[in-house]
Amino acid sequence: MTDFYDHLETRDPNERRVAQVRAVAEQVAHAQATCPAWANILQGIEAAKITSVESIAELPVTRKSSLIELQKNNMPFGGLVSSEAAPLAYVFTSPGPINEPGFDVPDHWHFARALYAGGLRKGDLVHNTFSYHFTPAGIMFDNAAKALGCTVVAAGVGNSDMQAQSIAALKPKAYVGTPSFLKIVLDKADELGLDVSSMTHAVVGGEPFFPVQQAFFKARGLQVVQGYATADLGSIAYETSAQEGMVIDEDVYVEIVRPGTGDLVADGEVGEVLVTNFNPHYPLIRFATGDMSAILAGESPCGRTNRRIKGWMGRADQATKVRGMFVRPEQVAALAAKHDAVSKVRLEISQTNGQDVMLVLCETASEAADLVAQITDSVRSVLHVRGEVTLKPVGSLPNDGKVIDDQREY
Repeated sequence: MTDFYDHLETRDPNERRVAQVRAVAEQVAHAQATCPAWANILQGIEAAKITSVESIAELPVTRKSSLIELQKNNMPFGGLVSSEAAPLAYVFTSPGPINEPGFDVPDHWHFARALYAGGLRKGDLVHNTFSYHFTPAGIMFDNAAKALGCTVVAAGVGNSDMQAQSIAALKPKAYVGTPSFLKIVLDKADELGLDVSSMTHAVVGGEPFFPVQQAFFKARGLQVVQGYATADLGSIAYETSAQEGMVIDEDVYVEIVRPGTGDLVADGEVGEVLVTNFNPHYPLIRFATGDMSAILAGESPCGRTNRRIKGWMGRADQATKVRGMFVRPEQVAALAAKHDAVSKVRLEISQTNGQDVMLVLCETASEAADLVAQITDSVRSVLHVRGEVTLKPVGSLPNDGKVIDDQREY
């Protein structure tokens, strides 16, 4: 038994990069050939010409909101499921509504790797408190635990009394669910005087994992790590025992882009997470999660060599209204693209005497006298609302991924 799920986790980074670029190209060709929606979205793209990270970055971005429209016209999955897919085992429905498929495939959401990193092994008993109701979360972890050879207590959500009693009676090694519910269950066990010390490991997700929670679990002797996933994609990244960022899953290709665009940002800069999966049944290519993160420098001390992200850092959905007009990240990107001298644009929205005020902050190294006037004209034509333009030195704006910072109090 090793500390790693398989040899892929310790590959040479250059070997991985070459393999993943090839896998993305193969996924594009497969999607074009077997999925009507992808044949339309990727029309005119030659998969054979996808030979680098840069060529992947030229592919179109598909957003979750697009799934709603596609599915309205072609139920249930909008033409995104492959005609060569395995038998359909589940249909889930997320808010939107968006239908998500689950296939009769072992570890379909490829979460076994994350559970293994969290300390789960063959023969372990796992207490699963993720929901089995409409959402794939419960089945996602259930499916992965079984792939590892674990036995699952299908607890689902709610009823903390029964949850604590079940843990005390069955003595599972591990918990999977949200961190907040784990604390509720532990507090309930303390209240009822129940011994739940058999539970030494946990893999949590579905919500932010705050430092105060981490300290609470550590004090109780629990080894708790995070997994990052979405209903559409399955596992994207996972925390290891090193607890220094989250290692990107081997079954996906991750990019960080400026919100509202498909433009890559530099490593370390906060942006939106785009994911291309290698799932042949339900291909998703440059799929915008709407989540924010950043690539961490270097490799994990745990020995896994894939790139790491900082974890979930908020949402990229920053659209807001200014004086009755919607302003969206895509418009901010278009504004920046009109001026070669501008490297970054950030809108700050506030109120003075009940009136909306919009500052347009632009990073630039240019000293051109008429640049402010040029940008001001572009603000009117692109954003369709007036804003005060201020030039800032390159690197001076916050590195938080925000392109629209709405500071108004609601």
